[in-house]
Amino acid sequence: MLKGLYTAASGMLAQQRKQEVLSNNLANANTNGYKADQGQLRAFPEMLLKATESKPASVDDSRYISVSREIGNINSGVYVQETIPNFVQGDLRETGISTDTALVDGAYPDENGSVFFNLQTADGEAYTRNGSFTIDAEGFLTNDQGSYILDADGNPIQTNDQTYTMTADGTMQFADGRNIQLGLTYVQDANLLDKQGENVYTASEEAQAEDARATAGVAYNIVQGAVEGSNVDMEQTMTDMMQAYRTFEMNQKVMTAYDESLGKAVNEVGKL
Repeated sequence: MLKGLYTAASGMLAQQRKQEVLSNNLANANTNGYKADQGQLRAFPEMLLKATESKPASVDDSRYISVSREIGNINSGVYVQETIPNFVQGDLRETGISTDTALVDGAYPDENGSVFFNLQTADGEAYTRNGSFTIDAEGFLTNDQGSYILDADGNPIQTNDQTYTMTADGTMQFADGRNIQLGLTYVQDANLLDKQGENVYTASEEAQAEDARATAGVAYNIVQGAVEGSNVDMEQTMTDMMQAYRTFEMNQKVMTAYDESLGKAVNEVGKL
């Protein structure tokens, strides 16, 4: 009986965590470059159930030995193993602001591949899809959090307060004649990136991050005066939240039924 109680309890916790993930997605539906998180549910390992019974040691033997026979398998519950961002392209939104920059996905050689802007945070180099850039008081190109946007050589981009035109391949052509290439990184498996918050990601060696321009088969387009919006599907997210809530309620009812059964076992059966 307790196995079923634990299974229902784990189901409630898993659906609660799923609700939290979906709620966070809704809260970021209007955040530039935000990638919706997906909660990955996993089942705990199956347990093999056996029944133990006593049988005579032999036909002419009065002694009994304990033997077991298999009954079957049972899952002991589910849990949210991890949350993985969905890196599907978000809708483009024109802003008319010259520093806003949108990355448009093209053809990639890997199924989960994606291209990112390079930026310098307090903890080192990182990546983002949020192209809402601005120029700080010192003339550097930065993101909303003040992190430097990097060029192809890994250096902060100094605009010298000059206007520029962005080409489709990410080259900034300044009014004073300078040409600076935006730092762009291609990640072979974006699902392996570590999410740091504020639409910022870092890469481990497993993610295999490399220069987007130097990687064969990588095609993308840069659009100036626009930003990539969130890829959160609000209607689908609301539907998923309702399903998660109903599943939570179902597990809650199962727990209530088990609680009542245990109560009867203690209060009524114990009287016999």
